[in-house]
Amino acid sequence: MDEASVRDGSAGSHTVDGEPGTIGAVEDVLADLGTPDADVAVETDLPIGAGFGVSGAAALGAALAANDAFDRGRSENELIRIAHEAEVGRGTGLGDVVAQARGGVPIRLEPGAPGMGALDGIPADARVEYATFGELSTEEVLGGDTAALSAAGEQALDRLRADPRLPTMMDAARGFAREADLLVPEVSEAIAAVEESEGDSPDGSDDYGAAMAMLGRTVFALGTGLSDAGYDPEVCRVDAAGARLVGR
Repeated sequence: MDEASVRDGSAGSHTVDGEPGTIGAVEDVLADLGTPDADVAVETDLPIGAGFGVSGAAALGAALAANDAFDRGRSENELIRIAHEAEVGRGTGLGDVVAQARGGVPIRLEPGAPGMGALDGIPADARVEYATFGELSTEEVLGGDTAALSAAGEQALDRLRADPRLPTMMDAARGFAREADLLVPEVSEAIAAVEESEGDSPDGSDDYGAAMAMLGRTVFALGTGLSDAGYDPEVCRVDAAGARLVGR
């Protein structure tokens, strides 16, 4: 779980997992809300820079928390837009914030913040296993030539919109990583290991395979795919509720 707590402060203290530090998109959110001197603490169980959208989650959490702590009176859609624009402006993601606000397994139909973009979703829940092999710079990938990335994304999205099920999502994700030339060796090896393990299973009804987290040197699988392939993964679940205020 990612959490961002905000309180009124004179020093503007910023920490990430208890250590001094900040996330650019969070700073931009606070500036937009007129609370640049707020004290912010970001806490996450996930590795940063590994494809989990931590920067977007932190920006969205900061927007919700700052709005509440400073009584800014903004609506949910306004806060999502502020966080979305902050992350896109920093080059750390393109659509994470809107998906994180919705929760579940979203399908992006049209890009953009609320009022412009459009979402659907896969009506499903799942156990998720993942293993991380290091960081991959989202800024570098999105800052280069994204023509192949966009073409592969459109193709994968078309498949998923036509068949909104988890197996299709995982297969489309693998195809996207290959077509966009994003696969790194460690992730490719893990995907192959999961595929081989599932091929040995007597019952393939729950075989989803594995895919690469975007954008990071991280492989994820649904169910017990990585465990069955001999990895020692971290485990979490799909959160159907999405971003929200907690601990009140």
